[in-house]
This record gives sequence, structure tokens and C-alpha cells, in this order.
Amino acid sequence: MARSQNKFIKNQKANRKKKKRDEKLQRKIEKKNEDTSGKLEDMIAYVDEFGNILDEPPEETHKKPSDKSEDQS
Repeated sequence: MARSQNKFIKNQKANRKKKKRDEKLQRKIEKKNEDTSGKLEDMIAYVDEFGNILDEPPEETHKKPSDKSEDQS
């Protein structure tokens, strides 16, 4: 009786493994067929001064003027 149980368990494991492989292949095919724009503008992300990620370029704020005397040293 132990032999029949071992064979049954092996078949169950093989079936689960095959099912998992088939599902992974199906997800891979679906992902490949997804429509993407591929435009550079859609792939760019901007970061504002506080570190937040934005889709559009952040509005320019007034920057502190640097001392010219420090630049010349």
C-alpha cells in the first residue's frame, strides 16, 4: 500500500508543478501582449525639492543667490 501512496503523491506534486509552470507561461504571454506607449515622456519621473516623485516637471522656485566672492576663491 505504501507504493501506491508514494505514486499518488508524486503524481500530485508533478501536476501542481505543471500547473504552476503553465500559469507562469500564461502570465508571461499576457504581459508581453500588453499595449505600452513606449514614449520617453511617459517613462520620465521628476523629483521636487522635498523628494516627492511627480509626473510633471515641478514649478521652479526662487533659488538663493550665491555669493560671487565665494565662487572666485
